[in-house]
Amino acid sequence: MDHFQLKDGVLHAEDVALPDIAEQVGTPVYVYSRATLERHARVFREGLKDAGKVHLAFAVKSNPNLAVLKILANQGYGADVVSGGELERALAAGMRAEDIVFSGVGKSRAELTLGLDKGIGQFNLESEEEGQMLAEIAAARGEKASATLRVNPDVDAGTHAKISTGKAENKFGVAIDVAPDIFARLSKLEGLNLRGVAVHIGSQLQNLDPLEKCYTRIGQLLDDLRSAGHTITHVDLGGGLGVPYKPEDNPPSPAEYGAMVARVTQGWDVTLMFEPGRVIAGNSGVMMTQVIRIKPGVNSDFVIVDAAMNDLMRPAIYDAWHHFEAVQPTGETMTASIVGPICESSDIFAKERAVDRVQTDDLGIFRTAGAYGATMANTYNSRPLVPEVLVDGDQYAVVAERIEPSTIMAAEHVPDWLK
Repeated sequence: MDHFQLKDGVLHAEDVALPDIAEQVGTPVYVYSRATLERHARVFREGLKDAGKVHLAFAVKSNPNLAVLKILANQGYGADVVSGGELERALAAGMRAEDIVFSGVGKSRAELTLGLDKGIGQFNLESEEEGQMLAEIAAARGEKASATLRVNPDVDAGTHAKISTGKAENKFGVAIDVAPDIFARLSKLEGLNLRGVAVHIGSQLQNLDPLEKCYTRIGQLLDDLRSAGHTITHVDLGGGLGVPYKPEDNPPSPAEYGAMVARVTQGWDVTLMFEPGRVIAGNSGVMMTQVIRIKPGVNSDFVIVDAAMNDLMRPAIYDAWHHFEAVQPTGETMTASIVGPICESSDIFAKERAVDRVQTDDLGIFRTAGAYGATMANTYNSRPLVPEVLVDGDQYAVVAERIEPSTIMAAEHVPDWLK
């Protein structure tokens, strides 16, 4: 459920008419709903009510906007971060350092040091070498860094290849068959408190079978590590639960997911850690755009909009589906390809799709754009960086300004020897 609904024939975000935002802020623009974010945060937590001791860390990479993070911090969420920049954002938004988990396959020495400086709760180690580096840095400070070892369980999540992270050929984690030996060596290092294992097999999962298979393998690894004399207190089960991008999509609910987790992890006697991102933020946001013109095509018309692949990258890089709707639908439909103005054939949001009929200057939205939307935006073709707006009931605020090409260009310099 989300809070983007028609009222008197006009699409609203909660109690704010989207045309009002377009008039004041311009397009393209991301619009987030506070009520939707809070609802999804509660529903995910409630889904895990039977799973025992739980720690929730929002995947900051999915939506790092400070206002979004503040809402989730107020809901009791920590942060799963994959860079020093995300770590700083989480802290700036009010998330407690002890509730921050630092993931990511390429943490630098500087980033590991930053995590220790800030007193974060846990590092998820991606390799033995990373664990050795962290232990060395921590020991030199007279500290012990709490950490888990990320394991690659060789489980196919059944999703797009570019968002799969749990197969043997993926770059993430250590192979599950060598994990016990690596764990044994790292656990002896002076600067580490190696307290468990972590796993994450991918994103946008549409059924629970791969996750159950993965967690079952982790349960066996847990038994093996304890049999070898290791104390295991934390297991990070990652994230990845899917959201409905298409109207017909029906991914597992948090309640269904939580029931599976409770069943599979019964008797583990650990703190279970989760890193939800898309399932919290996805349906909380839309990207609004305006039609520039309709261009006749051979197979169908082209609806040229002012949003482009630099504003919403997912269709270009994943062939992802984002449902398109008119902000003031007439009830009529058309078959069209929705494209942006960038000079690339990949700048296409929908190909020969049945959509609401629109015409020049009409407003439309791409739904389910609250995750992996604005965070992946860029300025290709010297376009502005897309702004973000947060709605709360009948009020709204710009929570990330449109950054114009002139501002970006001001950070560039022509050396004197070229003048």
